[in-house]
Amino acid sequence: MSGKKYTVALAGNPNVGKSTIFNALTGMNRHTGNWTGKTVDCGGGTARINGEEFEIVDLPGAYSLNSYSVEEKAARDYLLNNKPDCVIITLDSNRLERNLSFALEVLSLCNRAAVCLNLSDEAEKNGVNIDDKKLSELIGVPVVKTSAVRKKSLDELKKLIYKVCREDLSADNRISEAFDSRLNHQLSRQICRQCVTRSDDNKVDRRTGRLDRILTSRLTGIPIMLCLFGLLFWLTAVGANYPSELLSALFDGLKYRLYELFEILNAPDFLTGLLIDGVYTTLSWVVSVMLPPMAIFFPLFSLLEDSGYLPRIAFNLDSVFGRSGAHGKQSLTMAMGLGCNACGVTGCRIIEGKRDRLIAVLTNNFMPCNGRFPILIALITIFFAGGALGSVKTALILVMIIIICSALTLVISKLLSVILKKENDSGFVLELPPYRKPQLGKTLVRSILDRTVFVLGRAVMAAAPAGAVIWLCANTTIGDITVLEHITGFFDPFGRAIGLDGVIVTAFILGFPANETVIPLIIMAYSSNGVLSDFTGYSELLGILSQNGWTGLTAVCMMIMTVCHFPCSTTCLTIKKETGSLWYTLLSMLIPTAVGVALCAIVAAVFRAI
Repeated sequence: MSGKKYTVALAGNPNVGKSTIFNALTGMNRHTGNWTGKTVDCGGGTARINGEEFEIVDLPGAYSLNSYSVEEKAARDYLLNNKPDCVIITLDSNRLERNLSFALEVLSLCNRAAVCLNLSDEAEKNGVNIDDKKLSELIGVPVVKTSAVRKKSLDELKKLIYKVCREDLSADNRISEAFDSRLNHQLSRQICRQCVTRSDDNKVDRRTGRLDRILTSRLTGIPIMLCLFGLLFWLTAVGANYPSELLSALFDGLKYRLYELFEILNAPDFLTGLLIDGVYTTLSWVVSVMLPPMAIFFPLFSLLEDSGYLPRIAFNLDSVFGRSGAHGKQSLTMAMGLGCNACGVTGCRIIEGKRDRLIAVLTNNFMPCNGRFPILIALITIFFAGGALGSVKTALILVMIIIICSALTLVISKLLSVILKKENDSGFVLELPPYRKPQLGKTLVRSILDRTVFVLGRAVMAAAPAGAVIWLCANTTIGDITVLEHITGFFDPFGRAIGLDGVIVTAFILGFPANETVIPLIIMAYSSNGVLSDFTGYSELLGILSQNGWTGLTAVCMMIMTVCHFPCSTTCLTIKKETGSLWYTLLSMLIPTAVGVALCAIVAAVFRAI
């Protein structure tokens, strides 16, 4: 044992299984996905091979090292500045010629490297046979075949890593200069002709071609996409209702136990109200409302992602986004925003140009996130679907709202593209990967741990202090009325002018930490009981709202403001982190709020005129 800690970099194109190999080597659970740009930061982990410690670095997936994109710049900078002891270039055995061009660029920079032919078992099933010994001879570095989903096949890769790091391998036969993209493609083609043979029956290409003729067709591509999202929303709405009720009942039972505990401890009424009626009640509401929909939506969305379907959405919508002055990859970040806008904003890193990336960040909030779905579903159900929870009508209306939100996003993106300074055009490189059967177990675990728990944790952290503030506003009096009543009275003229009222406007403002608290805030303000209140059913909610002057106009304007108002606190913090600018964070709050107020004012004026 040398005692030295070796550094191994994993490099490769997007969607070659590189991050899966990283997880297998390190035992970590880094998120992998079947679409471009999934890994943007350089991830690190530790592996032990033959008793030695190896630092494994997962470089972002890149198609080139020419620094055209964030991914390419990060990968190139790491290889040039950090000089790892070994670079493992991961290639998709099904698409060797295309991947090999990138490998030649890496080999022009690094003299201690090896090539990993990943997905080799899949390639052989599809009639692609690679002579790994001949390939090694032609490019001058060791080559090993692996299958990322089968950890046993990684033993040979571990042996190779150990050998490259420990031994003084000669690089005399290595291709020294191959950094010209055009020459790279020609050389890759020449190499593949000598070491790759294909059978006449290439199953993956035939299967992918048949599906793509349907899923990427101009005639059927977008309608199928809408149907899939409609099914996704319907399953989320129906499936989340019963778990939410069970969680709510559980938290109510614990709440009474907390009352008993505080009574035994002789806690002051103020402390009991602040901690139980304020903090605990708000937290329990957020968890019971957010957790079930996320636990359904994120796994289903991950299945679409892992199957290779999401890149087809971007492909279908690329021309539409191009005419709107936006980047084609923005469609992917918008889809991510349906789960969580903070995740959607983070996902904007996959967009190469700064201007295009900024447009995607500033407009992502127009896509209603998981926290706003309960509000929309409740209003649709009680005002427009006859109280039938989970009906097809509810799902169809929700899909229509998503379409309107998407159109609104494109309109605002077009306006921003005119205002913001145009950069040099950046090409939209989007690989359409082969369709693969999702790994159900891994998908469920990953979506729950990496997404559901992560997003819920951030919401809980924001909701706890919000609950305290809300309770204080509802239980602190100035004169004869509470602070909350002062606030709602102040905003009431403005709210009624745009089809709402002061209570609704105040609820949106106080709901800044978490959208899930908006409806409970409205109920609390109307009932004047000083405690966030849940409703036992949609009929009860309809009764409360109707008694306080709600009409169809109020419901429509409420839905408009639900999708068109400032982002939640978690998303705002994410925008500040991603852009590094307080100004852009404030702009991301101002744009949707201004649009929402304007649309509500127009709808209210037209409705009253009619």
